[in-house]
Amino acid sequence: MENRFLEQTNGHRAKIAYFSMEVGITQEIPTYSGGLGILAGDTLKSCADLQLPVIGITLFHEKGYFFQTLDEKGNQNEKPVKWDPTSHQLELLPFKVSVTIDQREVTIQAWRYTLNGLSGSQVPIYFLDTGLPENEPPDQGITAHLYGGDTEYRLKQEIILGIGGIRMLREIGYKDLHTFHMNEGHASLLTLELLREGRKRAEEVWIEEAQWDIHQVKDLCVFTTHTPVPAGHDRFSYDLVKKLLGRKSEDRLSDSEEYWWINDLPIKMVQKLAGEEDFHMTLLALNLSRYANGVAKKHGETSKRLFPTHKIDSITNGVHTFTWTSAPFKKLFDNFIPGWTNDPFLLRHTISIPPHAIWEAHQECKKRLCDIVKQKTEVQLDPNRFTIGFARRATAYKRADLLFHDIERLREISKKGGGIQLVFAGKAHPKDEPGKDLIRTIFHHIESLKEDISAVYLKNYDIYLGGLLTSGVDVWLNTPLRPHEASGTSGMKSALNGVLNFSILDGWWIEGHREGITGWSIGTPPTEETLQEDTREGDAADLYYKLEEIILPKYYSDQNGWIEMMKNALSLNSSFFSTHRMMLQYVTSAYLKKIT
Repeated sequence: MENRFLEQTNGHRAKIAYFSMEVGITQEIPTYSGGLGILAGDTLKSCADLQLPVIGITLFHEKGYFFQTLDEKGNQNEKPVKWDPTSHQLELLPFKVSVTIDQREVTIQAWRYTLNGLSGSQVPIYFLDTGLPENEPPDQGITAHLYGGDTEYRLKQEIILGIGGIRMLREIGYKDLHTFHMNEGHASLLTLELLREGRKRAEEVWIEEAQWDIHQVKDLCVFTTHTPVPAGHDRFSYDLVKKLLGRKSEDRLSDSEEYWWINDLPIKMVQKLAGEEDFHMTLLALNLSRYANGVAKKHGETSKRLFPTHKIDSITNGVHTFTWTSAPFKKLFDNFIPGWTNDPFLLRHTISIPPHAIWEAHQECKKRLCDIVKQKTEVQLDPNRFTIGFARRATAYKRADLLFHDIERLREISKKGGGIQLVFAGKAHPKDEPGKDLIRTIFHHIESLKEDISAVYLKNYDIYLGGLLTSGVDVWLNTPLRPHEASGTSGMKSALNGVLNFSILDGWWIEGHREGITGWSIGTPPTEETLQEDTREGDAADLYYKLEEIILPKYYSDQNGWIEMMKNALSLNSSFFSTHRMMLQYVTSAYLKKIT
């Protein structure tokens, strides 16, 4: 008899488990911090739409990431998010499993959220939760805060996700999954649990190493890396790993008096897989996956340079088209492109939509943005004035202040060019002091420009504001330091609403950019030399030149040409950069690909 909990969500046919530390599904479920979580949510939505046999696994963040407040100087303060899972269609399941962390048994329960696809298919997402009274107080809070706490807290969360996730799936009834997809290295401990699961009895093999079938585990796993710089990959000291996951036993046959085991695996074997010096989560995933990929063509190349002994492919990210299309453009597409909702490739026909209809839909989005900004900040934006949007995680490499590099130049460009408005948003990680300084710097510039340029910084950037901004501005600005942008998806959401990108050539924009056709570049194309240089001066100069000489004149004096570019961005970029296309690539390149 089939497990009724699997039958309820078509889970009995699931073959692929998608693991992610964060998943952003809706505005009301605060289990995401930014791009990685939103991508995971968009991915699972497309899986439901495409009727793919996928389930999602993540953590139940009882207190979310954080709610951002900003004072008049731009000082960020963080507050826990209060939310009730039962009010947002999460169901507590009657299953519990445990893992041993720091010599204590930690019990895990699971909540289930069911994604209903446009096709009628369903994808269940399981949220792992340690907030149980039978756990010790410190253990009750392991899953509470997304990316909260110190290094030890992070590793505990990754133990719950990877090891606890596998155990929970088995307990629920998923016995014959053939692929475990690790979305970033946070989940790579699942490989050690799969090794432990498949251990053969000593009497079945000639040598000890043969008890663990590395080839079999490798045949089960797929890995996606999102990190283009060495410092971004999770590493933990073996002292910490042994403290949280280790046990030692006397082994007279070994060379050492103390013989360490990590999740019931010999530490010598673990070190071969995760690194000799420290425990490297990405290396562990790469060594135990049949397929690995970066999230844009350039990022795939960057990842191969970071890990030259591993084969790393690339599948460029996308966005869930239906989620991120604004209401006015949904109505427009419904009228002119029937069937677009579950076939984003049809958006290539946007090129034939009458220009006035495109402009009217855009102006409706822009007016809505102006109205919301007025409600939230009392700043009155003009829907007829050229508006730039910038909303990313506030961290140094994203260079949110590049636009203000020469404040007087920016002021003059606005005066002579017809006028500029600016809308900013973005959270800094609670421990990212340079990121918090960046927000304060932008507040300072906004204040100094207020007589000449209307500008606002909206607090608590989230899914709602993301949709509002990416549809309501005229140009989406992105200024990261190369090659730190692995992919980036906010620009894809903008293009989906006819908003033109003005961006550094990094991540996805290298593939989506056609100068003067789909948007504009900032600075020169990346080379091995420029990746080692401080390009701020040159990037700022190019930004100002194009803004003054090309972009503003086109907006104010060539509306037909501007709308033509909007149509190009819609037909060329939006039809391709979708999670539907992305998932079909995962199916053919990763999920159906087995080791021979």
